[in-house]
Amino acid sequence: MYQVNIPQEYKPISAWGYFGYELLFSIPIVGFIILMVFALGGTSNVNLKNFSRSYFCALLIGCVIIVLGLVIAIALGGLSYLITSN
Repeated sequence: MYQVNIPQEYKPISAWGYFGYELLFSIPIVGFIILMVFALGGTSNVNLKNFSRSYFCALLIGCVIIVLGLVIAIALGGLSYLITSN
C-alpha cells in the first residue's frame, strides 16, 4: 500500500459527513446561515462548498415549486368562485 497525500481543500467527505451536514443545513435559521457561509466560500474544502451549493439550489427549487403551487391553487380557487357566483 502506498499513502496518498491529498491537500486539505480536496479531502473527501464521508457518507456520515454528508448526512451530518444535511442535518445541520436543515435547522431552520441557523442552518440556513451556515449553508450560506459554506456556499459563499466560508470553507476551504471544495467538496463541502459544492455540496452546500447543491443543497442551496435544491432548496431554491423546492421554494419555487411551493410558490407556484400556491399561485395555481389561489388562481383555481378564484376561477371556481367566478364560475359558481353566476
